[in-house]
Amino acid sequence: MRPDVPFSTPPRRGLRIGVAGAGLLGRLMAWTLSRQGHQVSVFDPAPQAMPAHDGHGAAGFTAAGMLSPLAELDTAEPEVAHRGWQSIAHWQAIADELGSRCTQRPHFARNGSLLVAHGSDLGAARRVLQRLEASSTAHAQVQLHALSAERLTQLEPALHGSGGPLHAWWLPGEAHIDTVATMQALHDDAEGVRWHWAQPVQDVAPGQLWLGNPGQTQPLSFDLVCDLRGTGARSATPVRGVRGEVVWLHAPGLTLQRPVRLLHPRHRVYIVPRPGERVLIGASELESEDRSPMSLRSAVELMAAAHSILPELAEARILRLDTNLRPALPDHRPEVHTEPGLLRINGLYRHGWLLAPALIDDALQSLQLGRLPT
Repeated sequence: MRPDVPFSTPPRRGLRIGVAGAGLLGRLMAWTLSRQGHQVSVFDPAPQAMPAHDGHGAAGFTAAGMLSPLAELDTAEPEVAHRGWQSIAHWQAIADELGSRCTQRPHFARNGSLLVAHGSDLGAARRVLQRLEASSTAHAQVQLHALSAERLTQLEPALHGSGGPLHAWWLPGEAHIDTVATMQALHDDAEGVRWHWAQPVQDVAPGQLWLGNPGQTQPLSFDLVCDLRGTGARSATPVRGVRGEVVWLHAPGLTLQRPVRLLHPRHRVYIVPRPGERVLIGASELESEDRSPMSLRSAVELMAAAHSILPELAEARILRLDTNLRPALPDHRPEVHTEPGLLRINGLYRHGWLLAPALIDDALQSLQLGRLPT
């Protein structure tokens, strides 16, 4: 969706806006609208702003925070990459603004990312690289850079294969963000927003929002309702959950500056550094709506794959095994729907942090509600 409103049109002010869902989309929307001078109320089934890490909270807390437009072209359409580059610029500006107003700037780094492969998996890796190169022709500003073993050591000294030298490629311009710290900062800095916890939204309509069953309770009325509930919006859209799994490690002394994806015939494993000597290891997607704790097999496979390229992880300590469901629609494309009094965004799939700012910025412009920082 692209806005038809000219940039010179002044944004509307002072609206009463109800937001259903306090996940990534809900917090980013509430933070932005509150800065535009609107009266914002947010409703969410979670008991509090911070995550419980029980598999039932906002999926944005579980995400590793990779902002990888080029790497996602392996399985996503070029439009995802196009919006991803827009979102990276927004996230950098948002992190800077939060840092100027909050106690500490949420960690955001744009050092590029790395693809690596063991020598025995080079054939499978080359097939992925061919898909990336074919899909990235529309993005001339971005190129894959093959790295020599010496250059890889200069960039990331800790990366070396347990069975021999690694093959590696650098993806410049990609970024990563601390998702938990950013989610909390968006909540804390949203001045004037009214947060209603333990209040699940049952249904929405233009200008109306129900906390109980429609027909049995009276709706709350607003000038605009934003339905950003993710998997909680099953009554309004054919959304399903796609399981994601993340291992949190404490790895003292490990010096990793960039996200790393292991190109493997069977595993889709990524490793992302976080402040405080922490590392996240995850798999991109599992077609399951199971919210139960991580299985032994998943945990062992994830950590073994990461250890095979980062031997220093052998002495890392397991902090947490995290699971959650990401909202996906049947075509794996995000839905953005607007009509008078109602905005609905859903189906961001595994691209939540990569797409959220660009989609919200488009929606705000179409509704004459301003823009995100950039």
